[in-house]
Amino acid sequence: MTLVYNKALNTKIEVNRIIGSIKSDIPGPTLVFFGGIHGNETSGVFALKEVLKSVKKTNIKGTVFAISGNLVALEKHQRFLDEDLNRYWTKENIEAIEGKHVLNIEEQELQELLDVLKSIIKNNQPPFYFIDLHTTSSKTIPFITLSDALINRKFAKQFPVPIVLGIEEYLNGALLSYINQLGYVSLGFESGQHDALLAIKNHVAFIYLALAFSGVIKDKSSINFSAYFKQLQEQSVSALGFFEIVYLYKIQKEDNFKMLNGFKSFQPITKGTKLAINNNKEIQSPYNGSIFMPLYQKKGTDGFFIIKTIAPFFLKLSKVLRGVKIDSVLVLFPGVSWSNKKEGVLQVNLKIARYFAKSFFHILGYRSRTIDRTHLKLSNRERVAKTNMYKNEIWY
Repeated sequence: MTLVYNKALNTKIEVNRIIGSIKSDIPGPTLVFFGGIHGNETSGVFALKEVLKSVKKTNIKGTVFAISGNLVALEKHQRFLDEDLNRYWTKENIEAIEGKHVLNIEEQELQELLDVLKSIIKNNQPPFYFIDLHTTSSKTIPFITLSDALINRKFAKQFPVPIVLGIEEYLNGALLSYINQLGYVSLGFESGQHDALLAIKNHVAFIYLALAFSGVIKDKSSINFSAYFKQLQEQSVSALGFFEIVYLYKIQKEDNFKMLNGFKSFQPITKGTKLAINNNKEIQSPYNGSIFMPLYQKKGTDGFFIIKTIAPFFLKLSKVLRGVKIDSVLVLFPGVSWSNKKEGVLQVNLKIARYFAKSFFHILGYRSRTIDRTHLKLSNRERVAKTNMYKNEIWY
């Protein structure tokens, strides 16, 4: 058992790796929640414990799992101990961990979580849904982050909160990116500021809505669906729609970074706005847009993001182009080749890439990562998405 403390409630609860699960006698989807991947973000754990106590087996179909993330960090109420667990989920790291005899704390946590994840997928019925519950160090309205696959977009659109695309391009090794590479619907939900009581209430509302939208709950009226929907909608009405990350200020290990006070996610900013001080130098915004997840805690390497609204036209265009797999013609261009076609990974010579707008690759579902000084590695979630698994779902 692990003792987890929440400051807003001034309460401790005991949890195991599996906080709880409910399996109906009626076949249906498998919905998996993660809470506490970061140990100082406890509201998701408390919300999951609360909801699972109240959901009746007779009112669901399928299976629900609630999973604790970083148990050691949760007990110490720290984001992580050795390494950020939510930056560890790459194939390279996982392969390296499997070959090690001595593991650090987060490597042990990852190994245990990976075993649980594999067991759930092996022993339960599709379609699968994975949701990672988080909070932020700054004030924020509730929002969704997701890897840019159409099945993620379609499922997420049901929730009355803003949706932010493209985070996988800036954060390497997130748990949900790993799950999305397996092809399943997966999204992150940020409910509010770390120690705010509202963050727990928003997590509770979101969990209930996810149960309903995934088809696990048979009767929406039994969970006060309208009230939970309205709760999230009223907080988010000023920023509903899709956004895209266009910039990340990355903090280096030797940096002395301090965000200026008063910023909150989705707050509009203009180019040149003073945002932070790093190593005694003033940091200004390089773009017009909105500030996103400014860092107001000691641990973390992501100083702040900048996001911009995505016009509905481009969302529709990307849906059409991805539907006909127009990206197949890219390999006809010199300097563009498949690095791994099965996994939807292109390799692009940087001399060629400069002739393509970054937004063009984004429309087709590709997000870039530099391999070396001469090439880009572009990953596409669309080609690995298990779209057929979800085509009969009501929301599709």
